[in-house]
Amino acid sequence: MVATAATSSFFPVTSPSPDSGAKAAKLGGGPVNLGGLKSKSTAHGGLQVKANAQAPTKVNGSTVTTSVEGTKHGDDLPSPPPRTFINQLPDWSMLLAAITTVFLAAEKQWMMLDWKPRRPDMAYDPFGIGRIVQDGLVFRQNFSIRSYEIGADRTASIETLMNHLQETALNHVKTVGLLGDGFGSTPEMCKKNLIWVVAKMQVAVDRYPTWGDVVQVDTWVSASGKNGLRRDWLVRDCKTGETLTRASSVWVMMNKLTRRLSKIPEEVKGEIGGYFVNSDPVLEENNIKLLKLDDNIADYIRTGLTPRWSDLDVNQHVNNVKYIGWILESAPQPILETHELSAMSLEYRRECGRDSVLESLTAVSGANVGDLAHSGNIECMHYLRLEDGAEIVRGRTEWRPKHPKKLGTAMNRANKLGATISEAPAMNT
Repeated sequence: MVATAATSSFFPVTSPSPDSGAKAAKLGGGPVNLGGLKSKSTAHGGLQVKANAQAPTKVNGSTVTTSVEGTKHGDDLPSPPPRTFINQLPDWSMLLAAITTVFLAAEKQWMMLDWKPRRPDMAYDPFGIGRIVQDGLVFRQNFSIRSYEIGADRTASIETLMNHLQETALNHVKTVGLLGDGFGSTPEMCKKNLIWVVAKMQVAVDRYPTWGDVVQVDTWVSASGKNGLRRDWLVRDCKTGETLTRASSVWVMMNKLTRRLSKIPEEVKGEIGGYFVNSDPVLEENNIKLLKLDDNIADYIRTGLTPRWSDLDVNQHVNNVKYIGWILESAPQPILETHELSAMSLEYRRECGRDSVLESLTAVSGANVGDLAHSGNIECMHYLRLEDGAEIVRGRTEWRPKHPKKLGTAMNRANKLGATISEAPAMNT
């Protein structure tokens, strides 16, 4: 219908000749219906038609009718105006309507297609589940930094980054088809009531993304000894390709019912062995021994920490990211205000449940505890334990001074604590 209207605007339809109308009247023996308009009968029942035509034109010896002035059904219908250059122009409104209709139909069909980018430099699936790259051995997923994922420094928190690492690890297992009915467990692991638990975690942050940034997270797995699995991550700025974070971890198996560590069964090795990458860790293993702190060694102690119901995962133990938040609960406030976490090493010794009550201990080394706001790089040792003394996590963190632009608000707070901005040395950038 639209195509017909668009065509007719460029190629006017020639009106039927009066002779053909007369013949049709004779054959029909009565009034003729022309396009839904009834012709007006005379008193004698005949059809009255007036037609004015130009002289016929000969083309190649044949006579053709170039135009018909119009028809008049009775005396009450006025004759149409004579044909001119102006009134023979196409109906642009009809043409525009036709083009719009075709465009909308094409757009609808395009949106219904399974669209995939055709250029490698285009961001792929920025908010989806991700994809497998590099011969099926590396999983890649993009994350947009949300407003509720940034902290007082206007950058993503360390907990946000750790959650991204955990999410990609689980989606990796799911995408390759190894996710059973457990939380990151393969089908064979589910049959044997086995789950993965993290034993070590090492993270280095070169730069924290901010609100609206899109980060690209790559993750892959390797063997770690006879009964362990190593998982590495590389986080980059999706727009510039700049490396933001590197992380490496070691995972072991635990029986979900007995809560004891277990060897990796051969059936599970057969499931996951084909996805191992033969590569070195993305971070060299830190050989610094993590200390066991007590009340005499610790500079800061935070007590009465209890998990909430929302802190538990589907395996009914506290999520490993929550431990990081508890560790930082005992970090001194001047460090949090004037420095940012640049590196972290954790050793998980025991899990805790929803009824546990914990204590967080921190010891500061390499800096004057009384003047932390004006110190350069700072190193801290951390220890997380239950009230009865059972150790949960040992940790070590490294801190660097914040960028001067981020330091203004923090230094104002430090002034209230007795420090002055003029005494502060130049910050490293």
